[in-house]
Amino acid sequence: MKRFTHIILILSALSLFSCGEGKEGFGGSKPKAKGSIGEIVLAIDSAKWAGPVGEELRGIFESDLPGMLRSEPMFKVHRVDPRGMTRMLKMFTNLVYVTTFDDKSGGSQVINAQFSKESKEKAAADPGLYSLRMEDEYAIGQEVLYLFGNNEEELIANLRKNKDRLQNLFEVRERGRLEKALLARKNSAAQHEARNNLGIQIQPPVSYQIAKSEPGFLWLRQPSPTEKRPDISLFFYEMDYTSEEQTFPENIVTLRDSITKTRIFGDPENPNSYLVTEKQIPPAFRNLVINDNFTVEIRGTWKTNNISMGGTYLGYLMVDEAKGKLYYMEGFVYFPNEIHRDALREIQTILLNTDVSWMENQGA
Repeated sequence: MKRFTHIILILSALSLFSCGEGKEGFGGSKPKAKGSIGEIVLAIDSAKWAGPVGEELRGIFESDLPGMLRSEPMFKVHRVDPRGMTRMLKMFTNLVYVTTFDDKSGGSQVINAQFSKESKEKAAADPGLYSLRMEDEYAIGQEVLYLFGNNEEELIANLRKNKDRLQNLFEVRERGRLEKALLARKNSAAQHEARNNLGIQIQPPVSYQIAKSEPGFLWLRQPSPTEKRPDISLFFYEMDYTSEEQTFPENIVTLRDSITKTRIFGDPENPNSYLVTEKQIPPAFRNLVINDNFTVEIRGTWKTNNISMGGTYLGYLMVDEAKGKLYYMEGFVYFPNEIHRDALREIQTILLNTDVSWMENQGA
């Protein structure tokens, strides 16, 4: 509670704009924020960006997504000098300002001038204070995050300690932005099949069409991939939950391969083109709790058995103990020689909106 009180005090003490700049400087009514999903504008002095603080920030915002065919950063970061923050740059959806109060460089001084004497004194008294969030500061729908410290040592320590929290802040925010556009129109036929065949509620965008539907299994696919639009498939599978061992990583991979071997083919006319898990790049696993259901996330790469196609995938194994059911849901991407990050974020947004307890909630 003490920490949150201090943050509120700093918020009230922080003078965010110098004279002549601020809300009035943008004509009263604020414009809508701009920027693609996953983009971050990061304002930091060039010397600091080239040093240990910059290295820590790159480890947070530009860390590689796990289980990928090639290196792909979590976010697309545009680093700018604080002295070059134009009005257009300040309109971006995600802004991050980074400074230390002992830094006398020109870029850091521009940011430091936005902090009042009182707020700096509060930060000096509590080295654990390192961040401040502001919403809609320059534009509607905007997140502005200040990361600061009395010196680099303190800032780096706080960044390391809060790496997962900072990543999650923007991951959740960007998923929310994507969700509004992606799930505005849904495929009702696919929803009907999921309810009837698996007893779950899914939220597939209207662009996803039914490729195969049978008891306990549903495969959806976007029918018209292009050079600029990846080929994305989603599939959902249900089985009885009998043992905790079913959630072990090696057993999840075995389950995945057993599903795809008999149901999903790169070429429907060629039964030898079924999907398999690529073992040379080990899948990455993470345990989660989603809607009170124990869940294992898996990220990795796939190929067809005849090695004619390949790509990446993101899956969730979810346990519904009340129903005694285990659900495996996955999205996989085919997009040769292109970035897969945005497609995987789309998959994640759709899958995390799945309600496996839907039948329970309906009183069934």
